[in-house]
Amino acid sequence: MRESIIEKKLVDEAKKRGGLALKFTSPGFDGVPDRIVLFPKGKMAFIEMKALGKTMRPLQIKVKERLARLDFRVYCIDNKEMIGGILDEIQSS
Repeated sequence: MRESIIEKKLVDEAKKRGGLALKFTSPGFDGVPDRIVLFPKGKMAFIEMKALGKTMRPLQIKVKERLARLDFRVYCIDNKEMIGGILDEIQSS
């Protein structure tokens, strides 16, 4: 399954739940996650999108670890079935 199809499902599902899944870019800072998911009451996390079966590159893993040291959650989604559980986790944090 293509990354774009999974990403669209994430955006749609976040919107259904009253949140946003914004495209995230940071010029000059490579390896940042693809999306930042925002929900009411300050609930947020970063999401790296991948095609089915693909994994994060070494630079993306380093950025994930750096964000985790700052107490931000970073998820990697590579199939549509992961979306509901991850959004539940973000909303309940």
